[in-house]
Amino acid sequence: MPSLDWDKLRIFHTVAEAGSLTRAGELLGLSQSAVSRQISALEENLQTPLFHRHARGLILTEQGEILFRTAHDMYGRVARVEGILKDDKDKPRGDLRITTTVGIGSTWLTPRLKEFIDIYPDINVELILDDRNLDLGMREADVGIRIIPSTQEDIIQRRLFIGGYHLYASHAYIREHGLPQCVEDLDNHKIVLYGQSSPLPYDMMNWPERIGRKSKPWREAAFRVNSVYGILQAVENGIGLGALPDYLTHENTKVVRVLNEIETPAMETYLAYPAELKDSKRIGVFRDFLLRKVKEWKF
Repeated sequence: MPSLDWDKLRIFHTVAEAGSLTRAGELLGLSQSAVSRQISALEENLQTPLFHRHARGLILTEQGEILFRTAHDMYGRVARVEGILKDDKDKPRGDLRITTTVGIGSTWLTPRLKEFIDIYPDINVELILDDRNLDLGMREADVGIRIIPSTQEDIIQRRLFIGGYHLYASHAYIREHGLPQCVEDLDNHKIVLYGQSSPLPYDMMNWPERIGRKSKPWREAAFRVNSVYGILQAVENGIGLGALPDYLTHENTKVVRVLNEIETPAMETYLAYPAELKDSKRIGVFRDFLLRKVKEWKF
């Protein structure tokens, strides 16, 4: 039975996730030809094709899918063990990979991380901004701040805050189009919505297209973008009215809240991390720091 080369398996795993040799080479710091040679050598060693090669990229074969699932599980286990071994029992130190949404991470969390880094200089913080939920169980990150509660087993999570969402417009937009006085006035205004490919619960952010209407047709969007921060930029630049979370607009003088009297949805935000890291000093001090900052913020 052929033995698996760990380095080739690592390259295969990266190619499978990236979907192309070029992208995998960029991630690995290797040339496309070098990556291709490693994959070909692995296929020759296993005596089976691992990818279907198409002009638009690579698709795993059935055998490739089996190998990828195994490799993915192996890397997750190794990452978990490394995290446990690196965690100092007396003093918080080591790598801390935090994942959260682009909106929360870029506007609320990042300004507060300097204090955390100053307090714990031996913790190496990496912030991963992604509106998708990364797999904490497979250690794509150590801890997540999410607006979608986890359904994974062995994930510890607690609610951080309930954030409100309201309708905002820029000063320039108001000067040009005026203020809506009631929900029905939205029919005559331009609105900015989250992209149609958005996963739930982002869909709930698109209530401006439906509010005041009992059935379709909903209001047409003047502009769509698959990022909360993108909606903020669009609203600031006068493209239209947009629903934005209050944490994103706090102390923002470029936008004005409109239709204050209407009832708008709120979104819960959670802190989540793998149960096996519950005794980690890095996780513990970050959790306590985050809870303190949320209390100070008074959402």
